[in-house]
Amino acid sequence: MSSRIGIIKTGTTHPRLRSIFGDFEKWFQDSVGHAHFTTYDVAGGEKPPAIDACDGFIVTGSPAMVTEKAAWSENLKPWLVQLVDQSRPLLAVCYGHQLLAEALGGEAGWHPKGREIGTVAVNLTQAGKEDPLLGGLSDTFSAQVTHAQSALVLPPGAILLASNDYEPHQAYRVGSQAWSVQFHPEFTADIMRGYIFESYEKLLTAQLPVKSLLAAVDHADANHHLLQRFADICD
Repeated sequence: MSSRIGIIKTGTTHPRLRSIFGDFEKWFQDSVGHAHFTTYDVAGGEKPPAIDACDGFIVTGSPAMVTEKAAWSENLKPWLVQLVDQSRPLLAVCYGHQLLAEALGGEAGWHPKGREIGTVAVNLTQAGKEDPLLGGLSDTFSAQVTHAQSALVLPPGAILLASNDYEPHQAYRVGSQAWSVQFHPEFTADIMRGYIFESYEKLLTAQLPVKSLLAAVDHADANHHLLQRFADICD
């Protein structure tokens, strides 16, 4: 029997990318071989589901910013706390990563170095090497990233699982079943290139090397592996 995974949709991608690749929920679904997915568009007005509606949940990224404190986003915080309290499997990605940190007593905000974007190297901590979800990755693995905000302060009791020189909080775990990643395990290399193209004006204004960023995009070790492993944990 395949696991039932709820996708908590916190936004939608760029229109041009959506027309080519579909939207966030499709990227997660395409990364998993066996699971039954249900999407809950909380940014679009849907309420979060009952905690026992699914075997596990994924919170997506978003073009929104956690610091905007939109009503739908703030309403999601107590639901996230309940998930963690009840040890329901959870994977929070990018926006979800930052929102989970705030919900549990940490802090999200603008990254002091500006936007991190492209295919980057990420290092597992010792706890990460022993983690049920991230432990299958190499000690240093590649991941796709695009974010201007970050989980600046992790929640009390959070276990840091991965970091790099740019972003000290690339992944953490709270409790036994809630994982949070700043990077995007659902991004393919083509989707990553699409994000760089969509952001090129902002990147040039910030004096980032767009040509070099594009040239460095590659298949990421974290792609698919984490999501399939998370689905297996939900079984």
